[in-house]
Amino acid sequence: QVQLVESGGGLVQPGGSLRLSCAASGFTSDDYAIGWFRQAPGKERERVSCISSYDGGTYYADSVKGRFTISRDSAKNTVYLQMNGLKPEDTAVYYCAQRSGYMCYESLSEYDAWGQGTQVTVSS
Repeated sequence: QVQLVESGGGLVQPGGSLRLSCAASGFTSDDYAIGWFRQAPGKERERVSCISSYDGGTYYADSVKGRFTISRDSAKNTVYLQMNGLKPEDTAVYYCAQRSGYMCYESLSEYDAWGQGTQVTVSS
């Protein structure tokens, strides 16, 4: 069955970096749009980034543009989120999700399978 497992979260100081991994199984991640989302305490879950399988197009929320980079490793069936220049406001649980289609959409309801999440805490 479709499964997504996130890893790579942790505690980091402001200005630091983390790389999150989303390991996919039960499907070929190259064939689907994969999104990264985050949810901070008391806030709604929001899309941070997405990579399309149509043309490899990438999308970023304005709040992370220039700091985060999404990428795929086809051989490992894994999607990454490289996060640089982390800020305290990036603190959240980060989730990856698969959309049963090749285009990226912003709405959470467009995504069909979700991982369990990984905690990212940015604090001095």
